[in-house]
Amino acid sequence: MACFKPQDALDISGGMKYICSMPSEIKTNRNSAYSCRYHVVFCPKYRRKVLVPPIDGRLKPILLETIEKWGQEFIEMEVMLDHVHLLVGCDPQFGIHRLVRYLKGTSSRLLRQEFPVLKRKLPSLWMNSYFVTTTGGVTLESLKRYVEGQKH
Repeated sequence: MACFKPQDALDISGGMKYICSMPSEIKTNRNSAYSCRYHVVFCPKYRRKVLVPPIDGRLKPILLETIEKWGQEFIEMEVMLDHVHLLVGCDPQFGIHRLVRYLKGTSSRLLRQEFPVLKRKLPSLWMNSYFVTTTGGVTLESLKRYVEGQKH
């Protein structure tokens, strides 16, 4: 990982390389350096309390696998009866909107195949809307503790 500090830039064979002596949470891709972390909340249709065992237990690996499949960063997750809290890091060129769409689409399809009761109770698993905020206003540790503590 590189630390984006223009004053530390070195010109190496036509490209720029950034050096930072302290550990960094900044990620890079071919076009940018970024640190984008999001708190995402989404709910089942009509806020129904359908995320019960074993559905909630199956939802977690589905979300984790989807995040990893698309090369994004999983930080923390908690599944409540009627909503999901998710902390993720996402490349701004990939887009948090795309990641949420993939998470909701994949999980809806797989859960409704594996648990037919969801088809009977709901016309679709997730609401169209979701909540997303960046984590810049508070420390990541504070948000992590908040999400971990949701069930307690």
